Amino acid sequence: MTTQMPHATRGINEEESNSYTSFEAVGGDWADIARAAEQVGEEHIVVNLGPVHPSTHGVLRVQVELDGENVKEVRAATGFLHTGIEKNMEYRTWTQGVAFCTRMDYVAPIFQEVAYCLGVEKMLGIADQVPQRAQAIRVLLMELTRISSHLVGIGSGGNELGATTMLTLTFRAREDILRLLEDVTGLRMNHEYIRPGGVLNDVPEGFTDYCRELLPKVRQTISEMQDLTMKNPIFLDRHVNVGVSPLSSMMALSMTGPSVRAAGIPWDLRKTQPYCGYEKYEFDVPVADKADAYNRIDVKFRECYESLRICYQVLDELDKTAGEPVIVGDKKIAWPAQLSIAGDGQGSTPEHVREIMTESMESLIHHFKLVTEGFRVPPGQSYTMVEHPKGVFGVHLVSDGGTRPYRAHFRDPGFNNLQSLSVMAEGGMLADLIVSLAGVDPVMGGVDR
Repeated sequence: MTTQMPHATRGINEEESNSYTSFEAVGGDWADIARAAEQVGEEHIVVNLGPVHPSTHGVLRVQVELDGENVKEVRAATGFLHTGIEKNMEYRTWTQGVAFCTRMDYVAPIFQEVAYCLGVEKMLGIADQVPQRAQAIRVLLMELTRISSHLVGIGSGGNELGATTMLTLTFRAREDILRLLEDVTGLRMNHEYIRPGGVLNDVPEGFTDYCRELLPKVRQTISEMQDLTMKNPIFLDRHVNVGVSPLSSMMALSMTGPSVRAAGIPWDLRKTQPYCGYEKYEFDVPVADKADAYNRIDVKFRECYESLRICYQVLDELDKTAGEPVIVGDKKIAWPAQLSIAGDGQGSTPEHVREIMTESMESLIHHFKLVTEGFRVPPGQSYTMVEHPKGVFGVHLVSDGGTRPYRAHFRDPGFNNLQSLSVMAEGGMLADLIVSLAGVDPVMGGVDR
């Protein structure tokens, strides 16, 4: 018996020593575990899975104690990236913070940008002034990114089991989504597009038609991935009743996202605590009856279809609101770049450059001060949450009244979800450990920050 405590020294239950050996984790470190296992004289070994990329988008080290092929104890060791994002943000303006937090979960960057900007807007007192068109654009980009994130998690997990076709299909759909994101933001990843008060620029002309052209292809790829997996006998053997997390353990570990919904709890912030106008859109929250590896993937597939439902509703709204503003009217807050995306790349519009360089000294001074110094945020703090593809993503921001965050801290769902790895994997086979890890779908840029 191995408890959930992190370190171990070992004692043998003499009454049961003839049939099997019982161990209890009570303290110490992994060197002690290895020595104790050697003294017992059985085939207990401690191995390092990594630090490599075992279906985790990033560097993770998993320490595993094995009895043959059976997993006796698992510890996930993070901290290999050291990006220092939260500390770096204290030395940049509030607007520049977007460029840092977007790089945390780099598979779903828009969600960090939106959550961060919602927190800044709350402290500025302009949350209800953000234009509806800007909110609709945020929702569209988040739902496109949700599909991409889910598919990357499913496809990379399949690839770890030898199903390479899953990964090729994943990147086919992801390419279509990245084309749409690039058309709007100018970048495929780490977009730096969401800004306090709205978004950087409006969607380009013809974007809604382009989106309607590509979304059916994305839907077809999702359907193909389902056909390859959800009734495949090999896939069923590897996923059904594998990596099970009891609901009580998930609640104790503060898990959120598809794992909790797979256990039957329809907890989705888009429904329970709507933001960015989600209350206007019709969609369902998929649930299942057990949080095992199979149901986690099933829930993610069904969430992709619900995201497509939302996308089509947003596209209709964007057609109706064409020409409306996409950032707050307060020029002391609104980013002044007024970018345009043309054949030669992305840059300021000629009209804006002409005004600040030849027509208005006041506009030039305002532009210079807002870009170099940034706007001031009143003293206070805010905590904001959004429904990230991996679960609840939280942002705690503190302002001392200056032009830079006094403190920024992020609750990444991957960090909390990763704590469940031992619950899912211990007592199973080594081969099932990778399946359990893929089901959690941590992105180490968010876990480590």
